[in-house]
Amino acid sequence: MSPASPTDVKFEIGHVLFIDIVGYSKLLINEQSEQMQKLREIVRGTEQFRLAEAEGKLLRLPTGDGGALVFSTSPEAPVLCALEISNELKKHPELRVRMGVHSGPVNEITDLNEQANIAGAGINIAQRVMDCGDAGHILLSKRVADDLEQYARWRPLLHDLGPCQVKHEVTLGLVNLYSDKIGNPEVPEKIKGGEIPREKPGTPILRKSIAVLPFENLSEDKANAYFADGIQEEILTRLSRIGDLKVISRTSTLRFKNAPDNISEIAKQLGVANILEGSVQKAADQVRVNVQLIDAESDSHLWAERYDRKLTDIFAVESDIASNIAEALQARLTGAERRAILSQPTTNTEAHQLYLRGRFYWNKWLGASMPAPEFDKSRQYYQQAIELDPNYALAYAGLADFYGFAFGFGLLPPEEKWAKAQEDNAKKALELDPALGEAYNSLASDKLYYHRDWPGAERNFRRGLELSPNFAEMHAHYAMCLVLFGRNEEALAEMRRVLDLDPLSSRFGFTSARLFFFMGQYDAALDQYRKTLELDPGAAFAHEWFGDAYETKQMQKEAIAEWSKGLHLSGVDENASLLERTYAESGFDAAIRALAQKRLDRLKEKTARGEYVPAVEYVTAYMRLDDNEQAFAWLTRAVEERNRLAFEIKINPVLDPLRSDPRFEKIVASLAPKDN
Repeated sequence: MSPASPTDVKFEIGHVLFIDIVGYSKLLINEQSEQMQKLREIVRGTEQFRLAEAEGKLLRLPTGDGGALVFSTSPEAPVLCALEISNELKKHPELRVRMGVHSGPVNEITDLNEQANIAGAGINIAQRVMDCGDAGHILLSKRVADDLEQYARWRPLLHDLGPCQVKHEVTLGLVNLYSDKIGNPEVPEKIKGGEIPREKPGTPILRKSIAVLPFENLSEDKANAYFADGIQEEILTRLSRIGDLKVISRTSTLRFKNAPDNISEIAKQLGVANILEGSVQKAADQVRVNVQLIDAESDSHLWAERYDRKLTDIFAVESDIASNIAEALQARLTGAERRAILSQPTTNTEAHQLYLRGRFYWNKWLGASMPAPEFDKSRQYYQQAIELDPNYALAYAGLADFYGFAFGFGLLPPEEKWAKAQEDNAKKALELDPALGEAYNSLASDKLYYHRDWPGAERNFRRGLELSPNFAEMHAHYAMCLVLFGRNEEALAEMRRVLDLDPLSSRFGFTSARLFFFMGQYDAALDQYRKTLELDPGAAFAHEWFGDAYETKQMQKEAIAEWSKGLHLSGVDENASLLERTYAESGFDAAIRALAQKRLDRLKEKTARGEYVPAVEYVTAYMRLDDNEQAFAWLTRAVEERNRLAFEIKINPVLDPLRSDPRFEKIVASLAPKDN
C-alpha cells in the first residue's frame, strides 16, 4: 500500500473496540508474554472476530498491552465481541482487562516502518473511553450507547456515567455496560476520585442576576395574600423583560416564602448575586410596599425604598422598583425594554385585583396539581377582569394560557372552539400589547397542536423569547417541542436554560426528566426523577412517570414500587394493593394486565358519563392488555386528536411494544406537520 497524499486520505466510520491489560507494565516479562498470548486467544476465539475477519470487515491495531479491533459491520459488533471476551475472562481471573467502545472516523495508513496501520478520531476516542475504566469495565461512548438504546435488549445493560473530561480537556459522554453476569458495575475510580471530572466547572454567578423573594403579606386581612403574591410576580415579570438581567422564576423563589435569614445561602442555591426582599400591606384603597435590594455576597443593601400609595398607583410603584433595580445592577435597557417595565396594564384597580386572583389560582394549580374546579377559577377571574376592562392585555393572555394548557394536555376535548378560544385570546392580548412575549407561547401551542404548523409555532417561540428572554415556561415548552422533531441537543440546551432560571422548580425538574425519557436517556431520566422527588415527593404523576422509566430499564420491582406510590397518592389505594398483590403472586406481566383492566374499566365509565377521555389513554390500556387490535383502532383516533398528546405518540417509549407492527409507522405518519 503506497502512502496517500493529504488529498487522497479517505476516512470511513469504524466501530472500535479498544482492549488493554490493567497493570501490564508491573508484570514480569514472562507474565506479560503469557497474559498477552491468552488474551489474543480469547479475542480470536470470539464469534464476532471470526465472522468479521471472514468477511474482510475487521482491522487490527496491536499495542504493547492490548490492541484495537475495528469492525466495519455494525455498531453492535464491538459490543457483542466485548461481551464474549468478558464471559471468557471469568475463567481467567489473573487477566485484568478493561475495554472501551466508540464509533468514529478511521483510515488505514502506512507508518514510518512501511507497515500498515490505523489512525483517526475513532481510534483515539475509543482509547480515551477505555482509559477511564478499571479492570472489568466495558465503557461505551455516548454515541455508541445512543445507537444501542434503539434496541430493547441493550437498555438494561446501559448505565449512564454522565459527561466526563478526558485527555486534552475533551468532554465525552460515558456509559458503563454491565449486568449481573458481565462487566463491572462500580463507578470507575478515575471518575469517583475526581481525576476525571464528571462535568465542566460550574458557570460563575452573573453579577447582573437577581431573585425576587415572595413578598410578606402584612395586611390584617390574610385573604390579601393573593395581592402580595401578585405584586411580587408583577415586579418579577417586569424585570424578566430585561435581556441584560438573569431573573429567577417565581416557582423557585417560593421555597423561601417565610422571612429568610441566610440571604447568601439562598442566593447560592438560586445561582444569583442579588436578592430583592419586600412586604406589602393593603387596607381599603391604600397600599404600603417596602423593598430592599441586597448584594448577597457582602450582605449589604444596594437600594431600599418604602412606598405609601393608593391602589391606583400600584403600577407606578412596580415600575419604579424595576427601574431602580435595573439602575443599581447597571443593566442595559433597550427602548422597548424600558417601555415594557414602565407600562400600566390597566387603569381599573378592581380588574387588576381580579387578574391577580386569577394568577393566584393558576399558580396554585400548576404548583400542586389541584382539582379541575380550582383550575377553572383562574379562567373565571380572568374573564371577570376582562368584563371590567376589555383592554386588559394580560387578562387575555391568562385566558389563552388556560385554554392552551387545558386543550393541549387533554383536560378539554380537542374541539375547534377551544383551539379558537386560545388563538383569539392570544391574538387579542398581542393586539393590545405587541410586546407581551408570554402571549406568543399560547400562539405557538395553537400553531403546532391544532394547526400542525411547526415552522409557524417555532417563529412564535423565537419571537416570544426575544421579548421575554427570562420566561422559563416558554423555554420549557420550546424544549418539549424540539424533542418531538428529533432536535435533541437544542432541546437539552433550552432545558438547561429553564433549570438555570428556575433551579428549584419541581415541575420543571419533572419536565426535564420527561425530556430525557423521550430522548431514550433512561439513566439520566431516573436520576432527575430521584432528585426532583426529593423536592416534591407528593407528585402522583411523577411517580407514575418514574415507574415508566424503570420499566424501560427492566427494573420491574422498582417500577411496581413507583407505580404503587403514585396510585396511593392519587387516592386509588385498592388499585395499588391489586398491583402489589398480583406482582407478588403472579409476576410483573400479570400485575400490569390487572392494573390495565382496572384502568380500562374506569375509562369506559368516564366515557359513558359523557366525560372526555384522551384516546391515547385507551391505546395504552389495550396495549397493556395485549389487545393490539383495539390498541391500533384507538391509535388511529389518537393521532387525529389535535393536542400535544397526539404528537408524543411518536417518541413515547411506553408505546414501544407497538412500534414493530407496520401499522404503527403508517398511522403516526399523519402527524407530520406542515412544512411552510
